[in-house]
Amino acid sequence: MGVKKKKEESTKLVSKILIVCVCVLFVGLMILSGMGTGWLTIFSSVKSGDTVVIDYTLFDAAGKPIVTTEKSTYDQAVAQGSGIFGSKQITITANQTMEKPIYSILVYPSNGGNVQQLALFSSEYNALSSGIIGMRVNEQKRIAISPNTTMTYDWSAERLALNKINLSEITVGDSFFMGVSDNPEAAANNTTASAFLRIGEVTKKSPEGIVVNFSFPAIDVRVVTINKQ
Repeated sequence: MGVKKKKEESTKLVSKILIVCVCVLFVGLMILSGMGTGWLTIFSSVKSGDTVVIDYTLFDAAGKPIVTTEKSTYDQAVAQGSGIFGSKQITITANQTMEKPIYSILVYPSNGGNVQQLALFSSEYNALSSGIIGMRVNEQKRIAISPNTTMTYDWSAERLALNKINLSEITVGDSFFMGVSDNPEAAANNTTASAFLRIGEVTKKSPEGIVVNFSFPAIDVRVVTINKQ
């Protein structure tokens, strides 16, 4: 009788455990069904044509963060007295080649100045768009950007003076703000063009002027959401 009673108690215990497991599974399925199918993207990776929302941090030629959507990076730069622009998450299409010369990003200076439109060149956008292929939600990655052309520009002392910039106040390593156009031939053709901000780094200085490197060699990316095509 003792053995039989123990078997009955063991059977009841197993039954209770199974009932609890079924209830937990049922509740879990109810929660997931209420979430729709969006939760499935956490198990998938970025593929061509997907619409992807990303957080990002752009770096200048010296490896200094200059634009970011990450609050911790932004706060750290501000605390160190470094100039930095904040930005919002951007949405891009994976592995899409951009035909326009410039992709515009809204950025906000840490000194409280006016909102600017930052210029991301098409080659940089294309590197970013192809670089996120295979990434998953919350995955982080540094994407190298190789410019198609030389990203240095000479500013003569005369031109600096015309733009009311004092050469004596500039040092190597300073950030240098430049305006770029999406239609460089607009003035010659008497047509309109949009102007965008480009942030460079002063790499050389002499009495004749300065050399500015306005390349963005790297961008840190974190995938926020993936919307399948």
